[in-house]
Amino acid sequence: MSVTAKSPKKLKSNRSSLTHKLGYALRNPDRVVPYLRRAARDALLRRQFGNDHVAYYRAVMASDTRRNPEAAVGSQTHDRWLALGQMQFAYLLEHGLKPEHRMLDIGCGNLRGGWRFIGHLDTGNYYGIDISPSILLAAKKTLTERGLQDKLPHLTLTDDLTLGFLPGDHFDVVHAHSVFSHSPLPVIDECLANVGRVLTDTGFFDFTFDRTEGAEHQVLREDFYYRTDTLLTLARKHGLHARFMDDWERRPHGQSKIRVSRAPLPDPTAN
Repeated sequence: MSVTAKSPKKLKSNRSSLTHKLGYALRNPDRVVPYLRRAARDALLRRQFGNDHVAYYRAVMASDTRRNPEAAVGSQTHDRWLALGQMQFAYLLEHGLKPEHRMLDIGCGNLRGGWRFIGHLDTGNYYGIDISPSILLAAKKTLTERGLQDKLPHLTLTDDLTLGFLPGDHFDVVHAHSVFSHSPLPVIDECLANVGRVLTDTGFFDFTFDRTEGAEHQVLREDFYYRTDTLLTLARKHGLHARFMDDWERRPHGQSKIRVSRAPLPDPTAN
């Protein structure tokens, strides 16, 4: 397996350590107050929801969406929201996404990439799921603003990633952008244990994650950092073929990408 290096120092950083936090605060004083607000919210939600991560993160999304739905999905400006959606769309087009394909978009958010997928796919072939009612309402607004109602996309609220309400052997492409970067390992394990059932035998599941080459860690239960081998091993435990997508690393996005499938697939990055 070849893993492209981004920034060795950044990849080995433990963002949960006090040393890192103090250094980051000194370098970015304007971000101290927003971080303290997040920390206060984290303490409140921990008391309210305990170890129920779905309920916890649903409350985070409700809070963030009230302020700005685009920022809630990780885009601080509208231009960045558009650029990240285009990046997702262009990548899957390069990897063979066709209008007749059926696509499941896990954590579809307010359709940052979804509205482009909906426009490209045949009517009814886009399925978006999310744990947040607030962001799904924002998704409906995006759908209306883009004039895509006739495409009849499916936008569904879910409580987990067992995917039990979806048909088996159905989706050619499953996609989860900036989902596992906000998920503890049991949530990722649940998804990988079940995604093979809904994939076709030639389909694939792409997911992004925040990569570390140091200690795995989390920050405020909102941001989770994993080693590549941890996620590859977890996928293979569930009988899936898995590989790190080197070609995604060339894109101006802070996260890395892994692809899993039921059967071995030709490597589109090979010469």
